[in-house]
Amino acid sequence: MTLKLLRELVALPSVNPAFLPPGDPRAGEKNIGDFLAATAARAGLDVAFEAVLPGRSNFLAVLPPKGRVRQRILLAPHLDTVNGADEQFRPRLAHDRLYGRGSCDTKGSVAAMLSALMTLARSGRRPAQTEIVFAGLMDEEVGHAGAQALVKAGWKADLAIIGEPTRLQVVTAHKGALWLELRTHGKAAHGSCPELGRNAVHEMAKIVDALETTYAAALKKSKAHPLLGRGTINVGSIRGGTQPNIVPASCSATIDRRTLPGETLRGVTAEIQSMLRQRGFRATLAETQSLCCAPMETNPNLPLVRQFSRLARQTKPFGVTYFCDGAVLKEGGIPSLVFGPGDIAQAHTSDEWISLRSLDKATRLLCRFFEVLP
Repeated sequence: MTLKLLRELVALPSVNPAFLPPGDPRAGEKNIGDFLAATAARAGLDVAFEAVLPGRSNFLAVLPPKGRVRQRILLAPHLDTVNGADEQFRPRLAHDRLYGRGSCDTKGSVAAMLSALMTLARSGRRPAQTEIVFAGLMDEEVGHAGAQALVKAGWKADLAIIGEPTRLQVVTAHKGALWLELRTHGKAAHGSCPELGRNAVHEMAKIVDALETTYAAALKKSKAHPLLGRGTINVGSIRGGTQPNIVPASCSATIDRRTLPGETLRGVTAEIQSMLRQRGFRATLAETQSLCCAPMETNPNLPLVRQFSRLARQTKPFGVTYFCDGAVLKEGGIPSLVFGPGDIAQAHTSDEWISLRSLDKATRLLCRFFEVLP
C-alpha cells in the first residue's frame, strides 16, 4: 500500500509556488491535499484543512482514541517540493528504487506515515487514550508557514515526528540557519579615473575574504555541540556595480550562517559586526527576511522519544546539519524528533530517488510504535 501511495503522490506535482511563475499548474499543495483527504477518509480517518495562505492549506487526518484523549502524537511531513523537469513527475521504478521529484523529500515520509495510520484505523485496534494526528504541512521548502500556522492555531502534542529523509535514524537535534545580508556603500566615478570614487565591490571582496577565512576559522575553533559539531558560514551570493566603466557605489552579499542550540540572531549579528569593526570594514548587516530558522534540540531521554528510539534499535542520539519544520514545532512547545525513509543526499537532485526497502522499514516501524501506544 505504501509504494502505491507514494507513486500516486509523486505523480501529483506540489511544487512550492516560490519556485514557479504565477499560475503554473504544478504550484501549491491543493491537489495533493485533496487526494490525501479522499484517501484518508476512505480509511475512516477524520479529515480537515486549515487555511494558511490564499489557496494553500495544511491537511489534517485524525485518528481519535477509543476513550478520552490523554496524549497526542503528531505526524508532520511536508507536502511541498522543489521544482523539477517534466520526467521527474513521472514516477519510475528501477530495482530497489522509486525515482521522482519528492520521492525522498519528503513524499516518502508522507506515504509511510499515512499508510501506517490507515493500517491502524482499518485494524480496529486504535489506542485507548492516544490521539494520532497526521498533519501534512505546506511551505516547508521556503518559509515554514505551515508549521508556524499549526503552532499559532494552538496545536499541542506530546511528541511530533517530523517526516524528513533521515535514513531511518531518529534525529533529536538539527542546526538552525540565519540568512543575513551585507551592504557596502562607495562613491561612483568614471572608470577612467577610479581614484575619484570609492569601490564598494572592492570593500565587499575584502569582507568576503575575511568571513571565509578569519571568521570561518574562529568558528572551527569554537566549542562544538556533541551532536551537531560547530557553526558554519557561507557567502552564497554577491551583487554590485552596473557596468565596467563605472566605479560601483554599492554592493550586497548574502550569508548563510548555520547555528547551534543557544545561538540567536542577535548574538550572531553582534559577532559578525564586531569582526567588521575590528578590521575597519564599513558595511551594514541585516536579516534578509527570507529565512530565519532556529536550531532544534529535543531531550533524547523523554519517554516517548526513548520508546521510539528503542523500536528503531538506536542506542544513542543523532543530529543533522540541515533544518526543517521540527524547529518551529519545538519552539511552539511540542517535543519533536525527525525521522523518515530516504537519504538527504538524494533530496533536490535531478535523479531523486528513495529506497523501497527504506520505505517499507519506515512504515513497519511506525506501525509498531502505534501498537504500543496506550
